[in-house]
Amino acid sequence: MNELQEARKEISRIDAQMAELFEKRMSLCSGIADYKREHGLSIKDVVREQELINRNCSLISDAAIESYYVQFLKKTIDLSCEYQSQLLNGMRVTYCGVEGAYAHIAAKKMFPEAQLVAFSDFADAYKAVERGDYDCVVLPLENSAAGEVGTVMDLIFSGDLFVNQVVDLSISHNLLGAQGATLDDIKTVISHQQALDQCGDYIRSHGFETRAFSNTALAAKYVKESGDKTVAAIASDETSDIFGLRVLDKVINDSKNNTTRFAALSRAQNRPSPSSRRDEESFILVFTVQNEAGALAQTLNIIGAHGFNMRNLRSRPMKDLQWNYFFYIEAEGNINNENGRDMLRELSAICAKLKLVGTYYSNLKIGE
Repeated sequence: MNELQEARKEISRIDAQMAELFEKRMSLCSGIADYKREHGLSIKDVVREQELINRNCSLISDAAIESYYVQFLKKTIDLSCEYQSQLLNGMRVTYCGVEGAYAHIAAKKMFPEAQLVAFSDFADAYKAVERGDYDCVVLPLENSAAGEVGTVMDLIFSGDLFVNQVVDLSISHNLLGAQGATLDDIKTVISHQQALDQCGDYIRSHGFETRAFSNTALAAKYVKESGDKTVAAIASDETSDIFGLRVLDKVINDSKNNTTRFAALSRAQNRPSPSSRRDEESFILVFTVQNEAGALAQTLNIIGAHGFNMRNLRSRPMKDLQWNYFFYIEAEGNINNENGRDMLRELSAICAKLKLVGTYYSNLKIGE
């Protein structure tokens, strides 16, 4: 047997080992897909994938082939994601609105492989997942211009679901009219109240009357079905394509950095490894405090003393108790390690109610 035959024989032996390892790897991916379905997580995690590539490249001693190994890893990751997507084809995700609404766009970015199911309001979409009828719900948390979505805040406080990922969706509002309409024809604009608020300067400058709808896509649907050339909807580019409307003016929102944060919530809570040290790890807490002087300050001091940086603090009135409030906090750090657990124990001793709503990666990039 010559050198060529010897080399080919060795390659065949290695290929057999790689086939066995590949099968084991894909079997583990099947378990990962099940976990992601249960916890409402996306298939893609760009940060995790880059960490894997950086770590595994250190195993290659020959610099001449390192770039080829990177290509091998990327292709392997892509195949794993394709396999997980196939396994998750039956995943069912709810959102509030109709096709083309910003919530639909966000849900599609998070879960491109899932069946998306529309509900008419936030509570119905949320409770359908609580009951176990669906796997996950995608809801807006806040808009950079209009602020928090109070109804969703209330559901997070009173409900049983957990936030397992949060993504930012850039919002670009357009003025959509019926076919044949011109900007001069428009007398009234319709949309979700937040979209109307976010385009307030534009609306006032044109002297338009306004009418609120439950979401942007339903407003666009109304313009389509009515055919009224004096009425225009404020909605997305995707909505104009879906309903065959004419874009009369583009990017009419007052702030060109308009962004809405959407959360994916499921019945199971995803927790980071206690040893994880990813900088973008974040968590959400909701709680109530005793009605006495310094009670809120005491809770904030405990969070700060444990080294967690708060990015967000809000209060919301409690529906059943007049002039009583619950508090919503988002903070940076891994709450699943010993330090985080110590903090939760200390907070539990002074909070009337305390709930860890969920953990997520604040800089998560999806679908790239």
